[in-house]
Amino acid sequence: MNAALEPTPANTAPFDVEAIRADFPILHQEINGKPLAYLDNAASSQHPRVVIDSMSNYYERDHANVHRGVHTLSQRATDAFEAARENVRRFINARSTKEIIFVRGTTEAINLVAASFARPGIKPGDEILISWLEHHANIVPWQLLAEQTGAVLKVIPIRPRTRLLALAHVSNALGTIVPVEQFIAVARKHGVPVLLDGAQAIPHSRIDVQALGCDFYCFSGHKLCGPTGIGVLYGREAILDAMPPWQGGGDMILSVSFKGTTYNQLPWKFEAGTPDIAGVIGLGTAIQYLESIGMDRIAAYEHTLLEYATARLTTIPGLRIIGTAPRKAAVVSFALEGIHPHDIGTILDVEGVAIRTGHHCAMPVMEFYGVPATARASFAFYNTRAEVDRLTDALVKARDYLT
Repeated sequence: MNAALEPTPANTAPFDVEAIRADFPILHQEINGKPLAYLDNAASSQHPRVVIDSMSNYYERDHANVHRGVHTLSQRATDAFEAARENVRRFINARSTKEIIFVRGTTEAINLVAASFARPGIKPGDEILISWLEHHANIVPWQLLAEQTGAVLKVIPIRPRTRLLALAHVSNALGTIVPVEQFIAVARKHGVPVLLDGAQAIPHSRIDVQALGCDFYCFSGHKLCGPTGIGVLYGREAILDAMPPWQGGGDMILSVSFKGTTYNQLPWKFEAGTPDIAGVIGLGTAIQYLESIGMDRIAAYEHTLLEYATARLTTIPGLRIIGTAPRKAAVVSFALEGIHPHDIGTILDVEGVAIRTGHHCAMPVMEFYGVPATARASFAFYNTRAEVDRLTDALVKARDYLT
């Protein structure tokens, strides 16, 4: 299966997971003498060959800096770079490419908003609201802001001094799909801007930032089959235009003198210095690849995996699923009675099954459930029921061995 060069019509063919798996070189290896079952997709998804090739092709054929060169290589690199920006715009249905800012990932996007949007207008006693479900990346930047300005970090609901609502769209620790539309509607009534951490949502479903009505949406490339070290901040154009630059340097300026600087237009005002050109190109290709399969088809297939995994895991005595919301992404977080999650992960690795163990950079939600850590299996559209069966069998072995 090859990624389309242009957006493709809705794919109505049967979902052929084996054909899709053939696109991912890393999946076809053995770990400890057993076929790899990679179930750690919430931490980082894998790359199809077409993404790897697009980045390699840039380095082999087109490598040059973007935007400022008049020679052919620079022009080709610039064209590919800005084409990827258009891919992102289309993928999340932003109004304009001016609303698409390339950053290193979700964490940097949130820090950018904290520094450039929130900090200039925040006053002592003003409140930033989050939820119990947040990743540390959507907690610590606001704590730093509060320490520096006298603002206060609170857990929802909205109050009179609320100045920003920052929410995860999907919990990375539990897979819970947060009803963000309801929170956004309430925030709108109170004139409160909204930032959504979409790192865990965007790999699993179709995202439409205009329909959501959020002011900012952030995500990382490596969660959706793209490279690490690249991500996106979407922001409403009027808001971004009014925000001061976050970093100074090359390409975020139109002119510089010792008397002053004129900043560049959007989106380049927020992209100081030489960007991760290969990463942007790889992200653009990953989006094309996902579009060629169809996000609705991906969501439907992953939901069947989630249902199957939930049913299988609940047959294991002593296993407790942590997080049982009715609407979930393809994530199952669990604990085995009497066994530390790290020990579970170690035994599963011996069986060739890769999962994540720990607090998942979401310690407040672990505190909420009264557990120090969980084991987490997270699925992608290239996983199979057979891999769920291997996960279940490996967990039974771990329980028998460690209890």
